[in-house]
Amino acid sequence: MTDSNPSRRRLLAGGLVAAAGAVAGCLDGSVTGGPADDGDGDDRVLALTLEDAGETLRDTAVVDPAEAGPRWDAAAFAAARDGERYTTQYRKPFPSATDHPTYAVHEGTYYRPGSVVVDEAEATRPVLRLFEVDEADSGEETGTGSESDAGDGTEAVEREALPGGDRRAVEIAHFSARARGNPGGVPVGLVERGGYVYRDEEAVDASDLLAADGPDRVAYRGTVYRVEVARERFHERVYRAVAEPVAESPERMEAILRAHTVGARLGDDDLSADAREVIEAARYGGYEETHPYSDGYAEVLRAFHERPYLDGNVRKDAGWSESGSERIRYGNRYYDYRLRFKSPDGDAP
Repeated sequence: MTDSNPSRRRLLAGGLVAAAGAVAGCLDGSVTGGPADDGDGDDRVLALTLEDAGETLRDTAVVDPAEAGPRWDAAAFAAARDGERYTTQYRKPFPSATDHPTYAVHEGTYYRPGSVVVDEAEATRPVLRLFEVDEADSGEETGTGSESDAGDGTEAVEREALPGGDRRAVEIAHFSARARGNPGGVPVGLVERGGYVYRDEEAVDASDLLAADGPDRVAYRGTVYRVEVARERFHERVYRAVAEPVAESPERMEAILRAHTVGARLGDDDLSADAREVIEAARYGGYEETHPYSDGYAEVLRAFHERPYLDGNVRKDAGWSESGSERIRYGNRYYDYRLRFKSPDGDAP
């Protein structure tokens, strides 16, 4: 095979490129065919990578309650299947995402478990906040045992010496304390009200930090923090568990998952030899070209329903996916793909 324009199209560097060549047969770092567009060039590189997502979608999208982790509420699932009322406060009964819902199977029937908000409840919760002790007050830390000297006569308890619930609370409150006055922010979904909110009653009962005679200082990652505990009012959602039966067979469940998550469905007969070589290269390390794209690359973009990369104002429109999905079915396997622009030196713009 010949390369009509080696500066425009190339494989991503790396050891997997050799494997791509072996799979594609005569792939030599290019695809044949003329450019798909005779317009002005664009010095940015459009890179395509494919990641194997397996032969079935059920393996990752369907929960087997018998093998589910601690976040799975078996009692909620049983009650929802039987049409009984089961509620939780603040915490949803099932982990889920709107765009990629979780399904569950029970005795051959597939369900989509979820929840609806049915009420609001008021609760008073302990909130742990940590504040770094000023260097002038803290002095030098002493020793490496279970306690440290805070410098003002108050002993700082090491995080590792605390009960499990307190250790988690200190770690999360530490993120908030570290971020005060500094750029970078805090972990979304963990830090709340500038610290950590205790919602597990067992953790509250076992806590040393929440006790009336609890420590005033705690040491974590080489820093001594002042402990502040407040009991604050929260208004929390009350969720009712629901479970909608959606399928009675693995094949129907697979079809539902395809409808939810898969865009293009392709076979070898749907693509030219050049387009197949682009896909094989993208599977084994990645493929990239500058604009105007070769016929093979342009064919792949159209097959993936990514025409904004070819039509109209590419700089403005290419971030939007026409298919609404970045997963395809190619042959008998699923692949998650990624398209991104890079500068000619290999960095993302």
